[in-house]
Amino acid sequence: MEKINISTEKKNQTINITSRVQQIIHDSGIERGMCLVYCPHTTAAITINEGADPAVQKDILNALEEIVPNIDFKHKEGNSDAHVKSSIIGPSEKILVRNRKLKLGTWQKVFFCEFDGPRSRKAWVEMIESSTGFNP
Repeated sequence: MEKINISTEKKNQTINITSRVQQIIHDSGIERGMCLVYCPHTTAAITINEGADPAVQKDILNALEEIVPNIDFKHKEGNSDAHVKSSIIGPSEKILVRNRKLKLGTWQKVFFCEFDGPRSRKAWVEMIESSTGFNP
C-alpha cells in the first residue's frame, strides 16, 4: 500500500490526485488489475468526476452545501456536516488498470474531497494485480 500526503487549504475543496495515483500505478510495475484509492478520514472522501472544467467541482461542492445545511446537529465538534458529506460521497473508488495506466474516461479524474479543512490528510492506494481471466 502506498500513501499520498495531501494538504488542504479550505473547509470544503476537491483536489485532483489523478497524476499521483497514476505515478504509484506506474511505479508498481503491475500491468493489469485494479487500483483502490481509499480515504482513512471520516470528514473527507474520494470521488471520480469531470476534471476538464473546474466549474464541475465547484458545482459539486455547492450542491453538497445545499443538500447538507447547517442544522442543529447533536455532534458538538462543529463538523457534523463534514461527516454527512463524506458519507454521501464515500471513502473509496476502484479503478481498472491496463498497461500500467488508469482506465478512466476522457474527462474523468480522481479527486480527494475535503469537508473539514484545512488539514493535513492522506489517501491510501492499493494495487490488486489481476488473476488469469480478468481483463480490464
